[in-house]
Amino acid sequence: MINRRNLIGAGLLGAGGAAAAFANPETAANLAAPAISRNRRRLNMVTTWPKGLPGLGEAAERVASRIQEVSEGLIEVNVYAAGEFVPAFEAFDAVANGSADMYHGAEYYWTSKSTAFPFFTTVPFGMTAQELMGWIDFGGGQELWDELSGQFGIKCIQATNTGHQMGGWFRREINSLDDLVGLKMRIPGQGGDVLRALGGSAIALPGGEIYQALQTGNIDATEWVGPWNDYSLGFYREAPYYYGPGFHEPGASLAVGINRNVWDSFTEGEQRLIQSVCESVNHTSLGEFTFQNSVYLDVLRNEHNVQLRSFPDDVVANMWEAAADVRAASGRDGVEKRIYESFEENLRRMRNWANISDGPYYRARELGAQAARG
Repeated sequence: MINRRNLIGAGLLGAGGAAAAFANPETAANLAAPAISRNRRRLNMVTTWPKGLPGLGEAAERVASRIQEVSEGLIEVNVYAAGEFVPAFEAFDAVANGSADMYHGAEYYWTSKSTAFPFFTTVPFGMTAQELMGWIDFGGGQELWDELSGQFGIKCIQATNTGHQMGGWFRREINSLDDLVGLKMRIPGQGGDVLRALGGSAIALPGGEIYQALQTGNIDATEWVGPWNDYSLGFYREAPYYYGPGFHEPGASLAVGINRNVWDSFTEGEQRLIQSVCESVNHTSLGEFTFQNSVYLDVLRNEHNVQLRSFPDDVVANMWEAAADVRAASGRDGVEKRIYESFEENLRRMRNWANISDGPYYRARELGAQAARG
């Protein structure tokens, strides 16, 4: 039988070498050693996450370690937290200009490059995690993403998903639209545009700078991810009101972006290896966030007296209207327009399915639980 080292060696040799390996395992073993010597790669990955951050930072490390493991050391990836190699919001430029090989981050951080990038992370009242995967993998999203990121010399792949996020931490309660006027909140992407449309002030800060800004009063509120990550950054110590759900981020996807010259230098087998690892981490992360958020929600409520709140109905209605306008404004022409139109059409289609599947099921499950409790 062909062992994994022989199979990897065959992939690195290209189609002809692979065919020979499958035909004759002994030949593959003989060919693998010189191929390994010639093709060992060491890559640098920059990230937008604080060092040691659970979930997001760990996902970047997981991508790197799995690439090295599956390639049996042929591809080594060194991971740099935000600020270690470049600041968080300069990760895209570092990869585009070739000073770094790859990044792990949120595409909506690159809105200044193109208004369409947020569609590949999350947009307000947009797709859930499953729906976003459906669009990107099966609804033409990846091809449009390749076209957009290719303009900057980058190849992007889904590599983490947090699932549904929370609405954020607030120093004071939000009882009406008036409470959003003048509110200074850390919130990036189109979610920030929605807040601005409703009279607030949206500020983009990397994760490592949020707590101090909240502590010093430079911001009145912040969103981040959910109970697991939020607990680790300590926001509950500065803002007692925890609002949900996160209409601005219904299923946030994080990406690995690879310098296009680096990507093109890989063999087809190496490209498939990297894509498979990213898909694996994407899958793992969604399950991990779902589980860990449930654990840390209990910790926040039971050990730290965090006050859970829901946004009032009139605030939600106005957020929805503003979100529709913001999404439309981001896709006026060119590839941005085609991305917007593809996203909206697939969102409509999958929303119809969710309206008779997930939504009714959640309501029925809760009704059953309530009945069982008496």
